[in-house]
Amino acid sequence: MFVPKVEKQIGIEVYATASSGIDGVIRQSVEDFVVEEVLADGSTARIDQPTSRQVLGSSTIKNRYLLCVMVKRDWDTFQAIKMVAGQLGISLGQIHIAGIKDAKAVTAQHIAIEGVFAEDVRKVNVKDIEVRPIGYLRNKLSSYYLLGNSFGITIRAINHSKSTIEKRVAKIIEELEVVGGSPNFFGHQRFGTNRPITHLVGKALVKGNFKKAMILFLAKPSPYEHPESRQAREELQAKQDFKQALKNFPGQLHYERLMLKHLVQKPDDFIGAFRRLPTKLRMLFPQAYQSCLFNKFLSKRITMGLPLNRAEAGDYVVNVERSGLPMLTMYRTVSPQSSSEINSAIAAGKMRLAFPLVGLKQHMSRGVQGEIEKQILEKENIASEDFKIDAMSEVTAKGELRTAITPLNRFSSIEIARDSTDSAKQMAGLSLMLYRGSYATILLRELMKTRNPIKAGF
Repeated sequence: MFVPKVEKQIGIEVYATASSGIDGVIRQSVEDFVVEEVLADGSTARIDQPTSRQVLGSSTIKNRYLLCVMVKRDWDTFQAIKMVAGQLGISLGQIHIAGIKDAKAVTAQHIAIEGVFAEDVRKVNVKDIEVRPIGYLRNKLSSYYLLGNSFGITIRAINHSKSTIEKRVAKIIEELEVVGGSPNFFGHQRFGTNRPITHLVGKALVKGNFKKAMILFLAKPSPYEHPESRQAREELQAKQDFKQALKNFPGQLHYERLMLKHLVQKPDDFIGAFRRLPTKLRMLFPQAYQSCLFNKFLSKRITMGLPLNRAEAGDYVVNVERSGLPMLTMYRTVSPQSSSEINSAIAAGKMRLAFPLVGLKQHMSRGVQGEIEKQILEKENIASEDFKIDAMSEVTAKGELRTAITPLNRFSSIEIARDSTDSAKQMAGLSLMLYRGSYATILLRELMKTRNPIKAGF
């Protein structure tokens, strides 16, 4: 089955299902992609449910984090937080999140703000961002508290009849349920949808080539980005003139301009230029490369016809909490003697197959899966110890495990109707919940099987 080149570049080389997709377009408007964050205690950040003005608890030394719901429309998470921090007159480091949300979407998520009062937060006034205080916490927010995200998604511009759409969606979901869920690939947005270079920058950093990493981030153009941005990158690539580039780069390339301002003053200080970026953003580069390698591991496993809902000798498996979250630190390596017991646990939903995210402290799989990983790493000329980045130690990647599949929770095809923006076509409304770290766009690519993910809104 045809897989677009832009997906192969990020390691997604195969589909897990064989049935034809429905095609279509997502994110035709930001309201077509709605994300509501769900915490481990069941708390859900709602888009349209105003929070009570009565804030529980009080700000004390013990309760120094104000928990809020932040609703944003068409905002990058980091940029939204920066705007909120600026209005509050605090540092970016005083705002903590459980997870990054899609930019081209309407999203609601929890944020914890250190050292502020609810009255101050209510005064925040940024277009398309709303911050609602809820109560005070003793501890800052982190991914540890995140269960997952609920999605409400509209696929538009579908050129099939209602019955065909229903049959194809049902068949694909049936195929996915047979293998235990959706393949847990890292999605397009992990790498930059319109300009998928985050993993390339990450590989250059991992290999210690900071100049190459800088050139890739600033100057590698993409045919899918805005022509003004593409032209500015092409000129920088050709002339290596940082001062001129700072004049040419449009204002929306905020992070690139931060780096360029540093390079104008210190043209050879590539590490210093990267350190102008927020730490969490810098960390995304090697993490994106880990993600690309994981995608390659998973693609090869599927291509070889090896199961995702059964474990072979040498595979990693992880325990699963009652909530459904995988316990990534509670793992076992399958032996011939334990395979029957472990596969029974997988069938009962108590364990899941997992692969390594390559890193300094993460051992690779053994057996057939280990051979898959070894061959891919040799082809990439990468070793686990390369992820120890001495010159920028804060982005060193230790590695961990990630499950091969993610269950489909509360999946439903809400409604199929005439597309409200084009009456000659159909639209389909879908809803589901995915555990943290999993991507709705990966399920959507199985359902749609579009030949051009960029034009389709991925």
